[in-house]
Amino acid sequence: MSKFTTVVWPKVILFGDSITQFSFQANGWGAELANRLARKCDVVNRGLSGYNSRWAKILLPRLISGQNSADNNIVAVTVFFGANDSALEDENPQQHIPLQEYSENLKEISRLLTSAGVSADKVIFITPPPIHEPAWEKECALKGCPLNRHNSMAGQYALACVQAAGQCGSEVLDLWTLMQKDGKDYTVYLSDGLHLSEKGNQFVVQHLWGILESRVSELPFILPYWGDVDAKSPESSLLCNQ
Repeated sequence: MSKFTTVVWPKVILFGDSITQFSFQANGWGAELANRLARKCDVVNRGLSGYNSRWAKILLPRLISGQNSADNNIVAVTVFFGANDSALEDENPQQHIPLQEYSENLKEISRLLTSAGVSADKVIFITPPPIHEPAWEKECALKGCPLNRHNSMAGQYALACVQAAGQCGSEVLDLWTLMQKDGKDYTVYLSDGLHLSEKGNQFVVQHLWGILESRVSELPFILPYWGDVDAKSPESSLLCNQ
């Protein structure tokens, strides 16, 4: 039997809360990234609905480890927390994280990634999007609770995310600012006042791709194009060490 090396797909890891977890649904931003990167790298969803940065910091070493050889081929990691951290403490103490701690948690996540071999230039922080309070208040009422998030508070956490990313030497996608830029109607980007609509998913992938593309542009197409496979001796094409 011919000797050959295992084909290793590079990875882009999406780490975040429900906005990341749901990104693999139809027309989601994660699904679109995976489609664009097919045959170049795997897009791995590590979204955890309801999680905040405190829990993420604790959990991260279980998800990405420098001792795991499979984690040595990571080309990018998105870190997308803040929508739950910024919940109002009085109304949602379980998810709320104080602003200063949120900032420190993001920097600790960066340090943990660095220790696992993922350098800061491979990390892309994403701020929480804006909150449309009237729509989210209706969602809260359906669950029997009062409004538990404010757009102005989400803005404070977005700013902290931008600042933390700068201190860590990583790029950041500031959704909170971009979605409201020049007074645009940001409500079209939200499905329920908090989570992304189809237009919101398109908005994220459009702007995230602008940051991510430079990190993946040099990745080769993995395995030969079907038309290049030697039909008489496919092993010579498919088992070559490329």
